Amino acid sequence: MRCQISYETFVIGPNYVFVCISCPARETAQALRTLAQAARGVAASTTDPKAAAAMLDSARDVMEGSALLIHEAKQALISPGDAESQQRLAQVAKAVSHSLNSCVNCLPGQKDVDMALKSIGEASKKLLIETIPPASKSFQEAQSELNQTAADLNQSAGEVVHASRGSSSQLALASGKFSEDFDEFLDAGIEMAGHTQKKDDQVQVIGNLKNISMASSKLLLAAKSLSVDPAAANAKNLLAAAARSVTDSINQLITLCTQQAPGQNECDNALRELEAVRGMLDNPNEPVSDLSYFDCIESVMENSKVLGESMAGISQNCKTGDVPAFGDCVGSASKALCGLTEAAGQASFLVGVSDPNSQAGHQGLVDPIQFAKANQAIQMACQNLVDPDSSPSQVLSAATIVAKHTSALCNACRLASSKTSNPVAKRHFVQSAKEVANSTANLVKTIKALDGDFSEENRSKCRVATAPLIEAVENLTTFASNPEFASIPAKISNEGFAAQEPILQSARSMLDSSTYLLKTARSLVINPKDPPTWSVLAGHSRTVSDSIKSLITAIRDKAPGQRECDSSIDNINKCIRDLEQASLAAVSQNLASRDDISLEALQEQLTSTVQEIGHLIDPVSTAARGEASQLGHKVTQLARYFEPLIKASVGVTSKLRDHQQQMTFMDQTKTLAESALQMLYAAKEGGGNPKASHTHDAIAEAAQLMKEAVDDIMLTLNEAASEVGMVGGMVESIAEAMAKLDEGTPPQPEGSFVDYQTSMVKHSKAIAVTAQEMMTKSVTCPDELGGLASQVTVDYSQLAVQGRLAAYTAEPEEIGFQIKTRVQELGHGCIFLVQKAGALQITPSDGFTKRELIECARAVTEKVSLVLSALQAGNKGTQACITAASAVSGIIADLDTTIMFASAGTLNAENDESFADHRENILKTAKALVEDTKMLVSGAASGQDRLAQAAQSSAKTITQLTDVVKLGAASIGSDDPETQVVLINAIKDVAKALAELISATKCAAGKAADDPSMYQLKSAAKVMVTNVTSLLKTVKAVEDEATRGTRALEATIECIKQELAVFQSRDAPNKTTTPEEFIRMTKGITMATAKAVAAGNSARQEDIIHTANLSRKAISDMLTTCKQAAYHPEVSEEVKNRALMFGSECTTGYIDLLEQVLLVLQKPTADQKQHLAARSKRVAGAVTELIQTAEAMKGSEWVDPEDPTVIAETELLGAAASIEAAAKKLEQLKPRAKPKQADETLNFEEQILEAAKSIAAATSALVKSASAAQRELVAQGKVGLIPANAVDDGQWSQGLISAARMVAAATSNLCEAANASVQGHASEEKLISSAKQVAASTAQLLVACKVKADQDSEAMRRLQIAGNAVKKASDNLVRAAQKAAFDKADEDNVVVKTKFVGGIAQIIAAQEEMLRKERELEEARKKLAQIRQQQYKFLPSELREDNN
Repeated sequence: MRCQISYETFVIGPNYVFVCISCPARETAQALRTLAQAARGVAASTTDPKAAAAMLDSARDVMEGSALLIHEAKQALISPGDAESQQRLAQVAKAVSHSLNSCVNCLPGQKDVDMALKSIGEASKKLLIETIPPASKSFQEAQSELNQTAADLNQSAGEVVHASRGSSSQLALASGKFSEDFDEFLDAGIEMAGHTQKKDDQVQVIGNLKNISMASSKLLLAAKSLSVDPAAANAKNLLAAAARSVTDSINQLITLCTQQAPGQNECDNALRELEAVRGMLDNPNEPVSDLSYFDCIESVMENSKVLGESMAGISQNCKTGDVPAFGDCVGSASKALCGLTEAAGQASFLVGVSDPNSQAGHQGLVDPIQFAKANQAIQMACQNLVDPDSSPSQVLSAATIVAKHTSALCNACRLASSKTSNPVAKRHFVQSAKEVANSTANLVKTIKALDGDFSEENRSKCRVATAPLIEAVENLTTFASNPEFASIPAKISNEGFAAQEPILQSARSMLDSSTYLLKTARSLVINPKDPPTWSVLAGHSRTVSDSIKSLITAIRDKAPGQRECDSSIDNINKCIRDLEQASLAAVSQNLASRDDISLEALQEQLTSTVQEIGHLIDPVSTAARGEASQLGHKVTQLARYFEPLIKASVGVTSKLRDHQQQMTFMDQTKTLAESALQMLYAAKEGGGNPKASHTHDAIAEAAQLMKEAVDDIMLTLNEAASEVGMVGGMVESIAEAMAKLDEGTPPQPEGSFVDYQTSMVKHSKAIAVTAQEMMTKSVTCPDELGGLASQVTVDYSQLAVQGRLAAYTAEPEEIGFQIKTRVQELGHGCIFLVQKAGALQITPSDGFTKRELIECARAVTEKVSLVLSALQAGNKGTQACITAASAVSGIIADLDTTIMFASAGTLNAENDESFADHRENILKTAKALVEDTKMLVSGAASGQDRLAQAAQSSAKTITQLTDVVKLGAASIGSDDPETQVVLINAIKDVAKALAELISATKCAAGKAADDPSMYQLKSAAKVMVTNVTSLLKTVKAVEDEATRGTRALEATIECIKQELAVFQSRDAPNKTTTPEEFIRMTKGITMATAKAVAAGNSARQEDIIHTANLSRKAISDMLTTCKQAAYHPEVSEEVKNRALMFGSECTTGYIDLLEQVLLVLQKPTADQKQHLAARSKRVAGAVTELIQTAEAMKGSEWVDPEDPTVIAETELLGAAASIEAAAKKLEQLKPRAKPKQADETLNFEEQILEAAKSIAAATSALVKSASAAQRELVAQGKVGLIPANAVDDGQWSQGLISAARMVAAATSNLCEAANASVQGHASEEKLISSAKQVAASTAQLLVACKVKADQDSEAMRRLQIAGNAVKKASDNLVRAAQKAAFDKADEDNVVVKTKFVGGIAQIIAAQEEMLRKERELEEARKKLAQIRQQQYKFLPSELREDNN
């Protein structure tokens, strides 16, 4: 026991020490202490004194080497740039690695395995002889000996596999026996090769023996690796594969050597193959193949069918004596049994790993065993290369092996570097691959030289070239063996092992009975007339069939996920029953309210549960369609959420007072549970089988229904949350943004740290401003806190994205870590602030919550300042540039306001100072600004401190300069506003140039002298100097009335040129604008052009100053809107380029105009003034082109709003909309309720309503058809977009408009009459009149449309059909109303009084009423005639009745 414990401890020790070589020295020392204890334990438990001494010596070498390693590491840290120190460090590290390997080789069992490997290598040298010695035994003896030694070697291989999982002593014995059996087998193989007659056959035999030698070495290496690290990923599978490779190689040799034995070699091969695959069933906790579970089922079915046919063929061919056919059947049976075993092993693994309590493993970054095998193969090949006895063919073979394995290593490194997110590991893999590739290329060159001339010199060069390759491969293998890159095997639970057992038991029974069957068949094929043997064969055949049936049943019964689906279905059914009980209680108002938790907390629980369920829909659907191993896990996870879902839903319902809301929550929760139930039934049927396509549609449909149910309940929850001010979604968004900060390496950044720093400053300040506003709103208007909290969420999300990139690009790394930490702390503060905002919205009068919100807002402001300080620490200079740019931006905005005051004549001085009192101060401050500009430009190439100082100084100086210039402008007095504006524009130009210079300096900071940003910096500096010079000239010219206009014009020309340069740059504007706004701005150019020409002709300084100020603003506004309109996303590239071209052309022309005005001022001759008109025409032409381009931006839909045809179409569409609205109103009408009468057979109100609805629908279609006819007339050119005869077309349009309005008005009256009629408030006569009016106005509309239309056109045909529909519907309504009136008249029975006096009075009253009605009728007719006469005057000729 002591030995075992010490051994395991040591196995942990060196690996841990190796990993920690690059770790801190303290951890390395701890690991070495553990190694020392383990080494003493191993030495104490070893009976061999020499072995104990060797262990202690090797451990001592590790200790000494590690001490030297730590010392050299310290020296390397002291002088990091010392190449010699780095080289010594690498050599010491290599020595420590070599000592560790020696220490591992001293472990019990390891040395024996190495000796066995050496023995196999020595024995394999027998195969290098040129001539095979003659055979000394007969063929039968040699064949028998070969079979026996092959069986022994195969058994020894199995013992090695078994011993690798046991103690070291067992592995030592097994490896020793294996090497002995290999030596005997090799001798028997060489003896058998001596019996071959042909040289080619001998070469094949020797080649097979070499393959067996290599496979044997690989087996021992795999066993050695597994014994050192039993938990290594995939090591067991590699060991089994190596054992199987040994068996396959032996089978190939025996098949080649013993073809004369009738059927024996086939049976022996099959038995060896079955023995090799038996290990798959020992402990299936790793995948055997890539088969899915249902592929395993198909494989079992197919192979069982093949096995049945093969077993029948074995029996039949034994009877007939057909030995070749017998051999074929045995081979087919062996392949089928191997396939059955492989499928059973893979199926059992999938069953075990699909258990909910099991944990699935994942593939490692690299396969250390692959690297170790490649290292071994390359070393052996290099030994053959430098061996003086190697033949040319052996050299070429060794070169092929080297090329093959180095190529595989390089590909593995490339894949590993693309998968890993660790930048150190990525670089190491890439560098290692380069070293291996370069060393291989150098070796190949020497091999080519050696192949041409096998001289000693070339062999020496080849020997020298192998050393770097072996070293590079060893270093790569050592790095790849880091446990960080290893695979993590699956952890199967006890329940999973129990589920595996039926499958494994059936598979083992199948292998055992198949082994007995093949052994029986082997003896039966030699002696087919042995009845007892036939009986045994039949028994074994029945056992094989029964075990395969049992295997198929076990695999089908243990399909992954089925048991979990059943359990989950039962769970959700129980939840639905509980929900139904709660629903009944809610209906009867007996649902008890939950007082142990708040409504907000319950809603948050419900929201999170529903979100988790929504996240699992797609994984469950994917698993049900093709991932059987994941089905059980996913459905179990899904079902676990429904119990808390029901509890939270019932809890929320119990706290609601509105019964409708209660039922909504209950119903939507039940819908979600039922859709989940349907999903589980579909998933169970699909079972994760990708080939069960008939179930995939049902799974997809169930998933969609479930998503809809989730969306419905989330919508309800969000509505409820918005009502009570909940902010759970905002908190989650901030938390997600914080989580992204901790994610791995971000995608390759597109910008620099300065770009991200600038963006972060903007978002940080926005958060601080919003937090301050929330403090104010918490007292004055708590209802607005929700929108402000949402703004904080959006700003923080952007800040987190930029913060991650800024942290990645910051230098040094400590600054990046500090930025990330500060942004995360700000995120926590934002979460608290948002939560308090939600709480205050719920209880706006809670003073305690208000205080908490104010404290949270202050905390957020403080944390914003910490973020800004971290950014400033990252790049102090660029941060100062950002701050200065912000200050200058504020100055520019302030100057714009000052210009507005000056233009309005309200800019006055506070005292009686004159401009002369400020002139010297302005000049002095301007010169100081020039010096600051020089410092700023030089600071870009200097350190951050100097840059920060220059930026701060320039911001301070421009502030002072602005103040003194404003005082100077005010001192000029409001009597001369134009001069004030000129002076303020001059300082504004300087401020804008300084802002551009600061921006360019920020971008160029730290860049090389030939970087493009440096050229931009120089250009910005030139503009800055130009504008300061212009300011100085303007200041000097202010008091000179003879030159200040000229100076203002020169400054304006320079400003426009700078604006044009910005316009012509490729930088997209920050926003876009409409073509209408663009057109509006071009009007200012026209006005300014006229003013410029007038000023040039007058040559008055006042006019010149006014022109300069007006021109500056007009051109600036035009260029800004032109670029914004051109970059609108709906504008085509051609129109965009055209707009930019004519914008530049217009500006250039205007500059020429102003320069001509300047020339006129200098030489006021008549010839010079004549040139002004030509220059202004150029500007006017460019403005015309700009307006046409703006119209093109609107597209084909652009119309002239003053066009009569457009007005007509608009009115038609408006009429159609009115009619549709009236029709919708009719849809909502119901006939008035009245008691049914026994003899009533018809419902006239419903007839009237239906008829009115038909009329409304028909008139809507009519007006739309009229609009289509109108468009057709425009398209045919009968009515122009710009009419040639405005009077004629306008008159026609007015007729069309009038008719459309009449149709709409008549339809509206009809709807009102129908409504009043069915409600009992109007007579049927009014309804009849309204219907007739609709028919008449329809006829007029048809006439108006037919005036200029093509009678055979499609639009006119539709128009005529629509008109007929209106007429038909109107006639139906009139008939229905008349019938109702007639029936009503029948029902009005007159009661005649019987007394004489009463009868006379009744007659007189009736006559009186008749006369009154006749008079009213006559008056109504006259009124109607007057109305028609008045309307008739305004109708066009086409609509008058005499022309109809």
